[in-house]
Order: sequence, then structure tokens, then C-alpha cells
Amino acid sequence: MQNFVFHNPTKLYFGKGQLSYLKKELTNYGPNILLVYGGGSIKRNGLYDQVINILNESKKNIFELSGVEPNPRVTTARKGIEICKEENIDFILAVGGGSTIDCTKAIAVGAESGEDIWDIVTKKSTATGALPFGTVLTLAATGSEMNAGSVITNWETKEKHGWGSPYTFPAFSILDPVFTKTVPKDQTIYGIVDIMSHALEHYFHHEENTLLQDRMVEGILQTMIETAPPLVKDLENEELRATVLYNGTMALNGMVNMGYNGDWATHNLEHAVSAVHDIPHGGGLAILFPNWMTYSIDENVARFKQLAIRVFHVETDGKSDKEIGLEGIQKLRAFWNSIGAPSTLGDYNISEDSIEEMADKTVIARPEFGNFKKLNRQDAIEIYKQSL
Repeated sequence: MQNFVFHNPTKLYFGKGQLSYLKKELTNYGPNILLVYGGGSIKRNGLYDQVINILNESKKNIFELSGVEPNPRVTTARKGIEICKEENIDFILAVGGGSTIDCTKAIAVGAESGEDIWDIVTKKSTATGALPFGTVLTLAATGSEMNAGSVITNWETKEKHGWGSPYTFPAFSILDPVFTKTVPKDQTIYGIVDIMSHALEHYFHHEENTLLQDRMVEGILQTMIETAPPLVKDLENEELRATVLYNGTMALNGMVNMGYNGDWATHNLEHAVSAVHDIPHGGGLAILFPNWMTYSIDENVARFKQLAIRVFHVETDGKSDKEIGLEGIQKLRAFWNSIGAPSTLGDYNISEDSIEEMADKTVIARPEFGNFKKLNRQDAIEIYKQSL
């Protein structure tokens, strides 16, 4: 493994009833609070009222930004930045899923910068600071509650980029599985795929001596395989929700990939698809990841073989290493299909007509992408064709 320095400053409150710590945390910040949330589910499940009561009890001046999109838009982030600057916001509270948190990170950085936030997202400018912010998580998926990453979409230019900075770690995050019980089935499935995809992105690398990291990633994948099917059948099961919630945080808070970088080509491929077609991120990953794996298996057959044996329990007798690896990929596809995830771009009415446009989006930032196997625009076209 490579030498590394690990630092994650986010304080995590995990478990039932942990929202009670919000009032204590708010004492560390000034009176003007921007509350950021999405489409209104927190009002339907009662969480909004609970948060508002705590803010009122804390004698905070409350400003709101609602309507954050599932693929959060830079235009929405700009609205939040404007509120922060006009109202002298002291602290931002994101209540929702990863999209709400990602948008909040852009708002927090943009509020402390003289540059347009899209220039920072696209790395034309650099973040120089951020307003402090915290989160109350309602969806197990992105891991944004305990990392510095964010993904923002520019719908006008049809671009979607991941970005981050040392300033975009939440000060604290509150994770109560009860707040995820009302997440509908389709969003639950997309979250499961997203979590597993984060683990898989970590898994594909060329570093040596990552024995512990491999086992941690495999543990996340195995736990999700055990937990996801019963959860999809019993969406209000708090124990299953808690397990998936914890896995989501651990899959992308930096702890399982100390000392190496994963691949991340599939996320780039998916960002291009949803930038053009605005599909659910987890749905796109379910379609693309097995096809990227099949396309990339010759890069390091042993890596795929190890995954197939350890996670998917593929029998090895009479099979070549590549056959074992390919069977593992097939088992991943079958598992995602079994819980209701999509398997082709056609499931979202995406046809060959837009492949060229999507491929263009994969190389906006650089002519090659991916760390495990370097891909270019033509590679993207081939993987998209396999995914139709």
C-alpha cells in the first residue's frame, strides 16, 4: 500500500434518538441558520417539524432552501449561496439524502468565495473556505454525510461533476435509521446499489499488500448481499435499515481505502448518462458497473477472481481464472436484478442515439479516466453499447 495520512473531522451521531444532540451542536454556531432540504418528504414523515422545533428552542433565525433535486443543480446551489450572503448565514443544516448534502457543500463553499461555484466544481478555481454545516441524513446511499465529496449537475450544459475540498466535511452528521424507514422501495434499491458500487470502486486497484482493506470492502459487499433482500421486502425494518445506513457511511468515509486509490471510472460513466438523461444515480450504476467489469477483466484477472470467490462464492473446479471472474460478474448482475435494479439503458428509454453525446461528457475534464484501467472516449462508447 502507499503511505497515507488519514483525517476525517466529521462527528457522527448514529442510532435511534440521536436527533436530540442537534440542540447541543447548534450552540457552537451563530443565530442565522439556513435549512436545506429536498422535495418535501421530511414534512410528510414529521422530521421537518422536529428539526424546526429544535431550531426554535435554540433561538435560531431560520431561513429555508427547499426543492433540492435528486441530481442537485448548480442553479439551486446558487440560490442557497445568495441567501447565505444576503442573510449573513452562520451555519447550514442539510436535512435529507446525499443530494441535499452535496448541494449544501456547494452552498457552503460558494458562500465564502468570490468565485462562481461552478468554476470551483469544474476546478477552474479553488475553494478557499466554507461556512460550517451539519447534516441529518434520511437516505442510505452516497456516504456524503461523512466525506468531503459532492456531485453537482449543470443542466444548461448537461454536465455532472464530482468535486470536493478540505472544507467540505460536515461538522457533524446525525444518522437515525428511523428517518430512513419511509424511503420508498425504488430509492432504497438505488441506495443499495450506490453503496455496493462505492465498495466495488475501491476494490479495483493495483496496489499490493492491501489485505485488510480488501477484507473490509468484501465485508461491506457481503453484508449488503445479506441485508438487501430482506430489507426490500420489509422496508420499515429498523435493524435492517440501520445496517444498510452504517454500510453506506463506511463505504465512502475513507476508512476502507487508506493507502490506495480505487478506480472510479464507472461513476464517471454514470455521471455522463445522468447529466444527459437525469436518471437515478443508483439505477445508472446498476446498469453500467457489470459491463465495466466485463470490459476491464483482462486488466487484472486475479482481482476479479478474488472477488468472485470471496464475495459471490463462485466454485472454481474445472474453470479458468477468467471464467471464475466472469461468473462473479454474472452473480453481481443477478443479485441486483433480484432486488429490482435495472439492467439496461433501455430500461430508461435511452437508445444508441445519445451514446456519442454521453461519451463526450466522460472526457470533458481529461482525455482519459479511471485508475484501475485507463479509459478514453471510445472505451466509453463500447461500454455504453454493451449497456443498451
